[in-house]
Amino acid sequence: MTKPEFRVFNSREEVAAAVARHLAETLSAKPAATLGLATGKTFISIYAEVVERFKKGEMAFAQAASFNLDEYVGLPAGHPASFRSYMEEHLFRHVDLPAADAHLPSVEGEVEASCAAYEAAITARGGIDLQLLGIGQNGHIGFNEPGSAFDSRTRQVELTQSTIEANTSDFPAGELPPPSAVTMGVGTIVDAKEIVLVALGANKTEALKAAFASAPSTDCPASALQAHGKVVVYCDAAAKGDIEG
Repeated sequence: MTKPEFRVFNSREEVAAAVARHLAETLSAKPAATLGLATGKTFISIYAEVVERFKKGEMAFAQAASFNLDEYVGLPAGHPASFRSYMEEHLFRHVDLPAADAHLPSVEGEVEASCAAYEAAITARGGIDLQLLGIGQNGHIGFNEPGSAFDSRTRQVELTQSTIEANTSDFPAGELPPPSAVTMGVGTIVDAKEIVLVALGANKTEALKAAFASAPSTDCPASALQAHGKVVVYCDAAAKGDIEG
């Protein structure tokens, strides 16, 4: 198993700047890179930094393509809490990534066929060059909850109560997240050539320990990343805690 490289910073702002720089370096080395993108509060400041770099002419997405990790099942098109709306608000509408190449899992129609098509589209692009990830307090990556097989592919999943509760603040008052979503599988994620995982705050320390300082187990989906040879963890000191590395 390979230990990840930990890059530790003093603040959320420093982490955001460093991850944006990593993304810029990827696109500089390979302008037609295929990017795996994530959502959530952790990535709002990161995408803000990316947009600023784009405005300064330090990044370009015109030849790139992106595939997001996941999307809720059952939200109407344009719902403000959908991940499509999140990506439009925080990244897509501000940069030159072609709309046809900005992919999210389809949750319309026959989901199983759509999931297979998503996997095929990733393969057709030559696989994901750089995958961005957050990590849930229970060790989930994407919407791969504990118990997810390490060789799982893009599929529809049921969300745990803890994940639903954690994401409720993203929804209008009185509205709960849907109980299911489509997510890239653990195997899909691990197939990426490079993985950048971002963790902020002391409430993520135990998840990082389970992911990288314990034996791999489906009880912690992120621990599958130990089998990957190129994982960089960007975190603040609070999240790193006393983890070696």
